[in-house]
Amino acid sequence: MKNHIAKTLLCASMAFGSLCASAQVTVSSKDISPILVGAFFEDLNYAADGGLYGELLENRSFEYTPSDVDHMKNKVNNVWNSFTSWQFIRTKNAIGRISVETAQPIHPNNPHYTRVRVLTGGTQGAGMRNLGYDGICVDEGKGYNFSIFVRTANEGIMLVRMVDGAVVLDEDSIPLAPSAEWTKYACSLQSTRTTDCAAVEVLFPSSGEYDMDMMSLFPVDTYKGRPNGLRNDIVQHIEALRPGFMRFPGGCLAHGDGLENIYYWKESVGPVEERIEQPNIWSYRQSRGLGYHEYLQLCEDIGAEPLPIVAAGVSCQNSARRRGDGQEVIPMDEMDAYIQDIIDLVEYCNGDTATTWGKKRAEAGHPTPFGLKYIGIGNEDHMTPDFDERFAMIVDVMRERCPEIKLIGTSGPAVSGRDFDLGWEIARKADVWAVDEHCYASPEWFLDNLHRYDNYPRTGPKVYLGEWASRGNTWWNALCEAAFLCHLERNGDVVAMASYAPLLAHRHHIQWKPDLIFFDERNVYPTVNYDIQRMYAEYRGDHVWSGIITDEKNHEPDATSCVTNSTDKHIYIRLVNTTDQPLMRHINLTPLHPRNHKATIEVLQAERTAQNTPEQPQVIQKSATTIKVRKTMSCELPPYSVTFIKI
Repeated sequence: MKNHIAKTLLCASMAFGSLCASAQVTVSSKDISPILVGAFFEDLNYAADGGLYGELLENRSFEYTPSDVDHMKNKVNNVWNSFTSWQFIRTKNAIGRISVETAQPIHPNNPHYTRVRVLTGGTQGAGMRNLGYDGICVDEGKGYNFSIFVRTANEGIMLVRMVDGAVVLDEDSIPLAPSAEWTKYACSLQSTRTTDCAAVEVLFPSSGEYDMDMMSLFPVDTYKGRPNGLRNDIVQHIEALRPGFMRFPGGCLAHGDGLENIYYWKESVGPVEERIEQPNIWSYRQSRGLGYHEYLQLCEDIGAEPLPIVAAGVSCQNSARRRGDGQEVIPMDEMDAYIQDIIDLVEYCNGDTATTWGKKRAEAGHPTPFGLKYIGIGNEDHMTPDFDERFAMIVDVMRERCPEIKLIGTSGPAVSGRDFDLGWEIARKADVWAVDEHCYASPEWFLDNLHRYDNYPRTGPKVYLGEWASRGNTWWNALCEAAFLCHLERNGDVVAMASYAPLLAHRHHIQWKPDLIFFDERNVYPTVNYDIQRMYAEYRGDHVWSGIITDEKNHEPDATSCVTNSTDKHIYIRLVNTTDQPLMRHINLTPLHPRNHKATIEVLQAERTAQNTPEQPQVIQKSATTIKVRKTMSCELPPYSVTFIKI
């Protein structure tokens, strides 16, 4: 195939400059959203703890419980408790024991801690070892920041060690200050070797009782060096997508597995030891170390508009894991307080430091507002009278109290059916800015529905395609998604935003497929679908043009789009070939008045069934060339390819 691409590019380069068919076509343009392509993040597939969140220690505050896990769903971790990922260690002739305590925790939100009783210290005493998430990956010469809260009445030291089996990679001895209060201790460690099997130990050599909690280890090299930060390589892959927006904290996770499991944003901000850990609907625990403040900071760092999703006063209708009750509703006498929480979220994001929540944001290290513009209300909800009533209440109050925020409704879990129709009816009645549609389907469905949005009403709410993907991570899936993206652009006056979902998946803890980016403890594995999303975001426009691209019958072909960017003054053209034969496309740039003499052409091509794997991480063949621009040009598209042209 490599020779085929080279030959095709040569033909394309020669063909550019030939005249198009002389028949007239209608040329027109319309504005499209400059943030059309965005990112969707949900703590699914272990995407946060053990993934994007930089913390290397698992169950750092001893809060895991057996009820966190649905043993029917989660086959990997089927026995969880306060000591999951922990080991009690004694050196040589040391004697001691451990227990989980709750009498005097660091904070009521973090109720469990461990008491180490050292009866005989031996050579180095007794203590605890944390094994991390499937082992701790460390690199030779790299630095790691350790911290822990300890409470003890004893003088002496605490020995902190990074180990690989019996080999000590680095250690530090920290003097202890006897106190009836919790005291935070910290040190820096540097590994003397590269290993995927490290662990961290804390030992108390002297006899006595030692309470310990919130033991933590972060790489120094987090994204932008932020404390409590994010894993650098994963964020770099997200940043390379140049997402116009980022949705968080998820889909079903946002409205949760029952009322007690709704994601309340206030529980995820402030000092990490005061945040409320919680099991999530995907049957594992979330530490909330990656909370709303970190999400907002990430959006700012990568230049994406933040898009938080809040529950619409009801839980997920799939809330069946614990009680089988389905959708649960917040009682009406509690709705005012719940809506106030959403108002407070806007204040946290946008308020000045004189406001209550603006001050809390400043105390968290961000005195300037985040500039929140959008909030989604609800996610894939079953459209019941309870939902309708509570959704309307939230919208009415938000419109009065926060008129600057664009509100997004929801149309249920599918692209058709009763919930979909009622969701749109409710959203139109409320006159929200956009409606969140979700679509997971076969690649053929997307090809058959390229013109889905052609006949949508051009007035009323816009479309936010909040979760969408074809079912698979082959090149065929990516091609069909590329074709569909062209038509999202061509309908950019009604489709305001779209985000492929899910974004991340730990390749050893997969609960949902397909996913855009896979990773493990050490590496990141972007899919072929990722390459398409990245290229579309890179070739972003704010105006879409019709009548520029034609086929040999002088019709505007499917799976093509032409956009212009008023900021960088570029013309961007995408041409998708989902067939096994070459296709000819003609381009008439006359209405666009191109001023550059050269164009860059990038062609992505692969076998239909190809997909990236850890063993073969890059299966797409990519070629680039530069040509002289003419007002009228022609291009031959290779089979199973996507061609991007930048002028």
